Amino acid sequence: MTETHTLTAQVRQRAGKGTARQTRRDGRIPAVIYGNKQTPLMISLELNEFSKILKKPGFFTHLFDVTVEGTTHRVLPRDLQLHPVTDVPEHVDFLRVSAETKITVHVPVRFIGQDKSPGLKRGGTLNVVVHEIELNCDAANIPAHLDIDLEGLDLGATVHLNTITLPAGTTLAHGAHDMTVVTIATPSGLKLDANEGGSADGAKA
Repeated sequence: MTETHTLTAQVRQRAGKGTARQTRRDGRIPAVIYGNKQTPLMISLELNEFSKILKKPGFFTHLFDVTVEGTTHRVLPRDLQLHPVTDVPEHVDFLRVSAETKITVHVPVRFIGQDKSPGLKRGGTLNVVVHEIELNCDAANIPAHLDIDLEGLDLGATVHLNTITLPAGTTLAHGAHDMTVVTIATPSGLKLDANEGGSADGAKA
């Protein structure tokens, strides 16, 4: 089950660029809660509190319980705007969710079993092609990550999307099931040694 954080928010009475700028000058972040067939709710969050949570990995796969004037909203972040120079958060969009809400989310890939990969032991390089995989799942059961086991994989091995075991209740969000996720690339030194070995054999002949 996905991790859940708690936040306390204040209602924003007005929208607009001027109001948003003033909110930021007050040390807060403009945000909105929308979805679930309810009226959008304009809110603001305390900048320092939110920034601490933002630094943790997996922001877009975590649920939030946002309390506004005594009412708690279970939400999932869907969009985050950062300042182009300072990377300070400037606006956040949250989607209301329930136990029945179906969502599409990008889940990070995690690699395990590196110490049991013959290819990596021989000096191979882990070439990660896809860092996140788009999944359909219940909002209440977003996987924190997808594990890919590298045990037994030798030089030149390739892992495709359709070979990954998905958590129960999740499906791939697109049709490119044969997409390459990771390969174990052969180091140029080993390729060179192989070529030199072939030349030497030819000379002996």
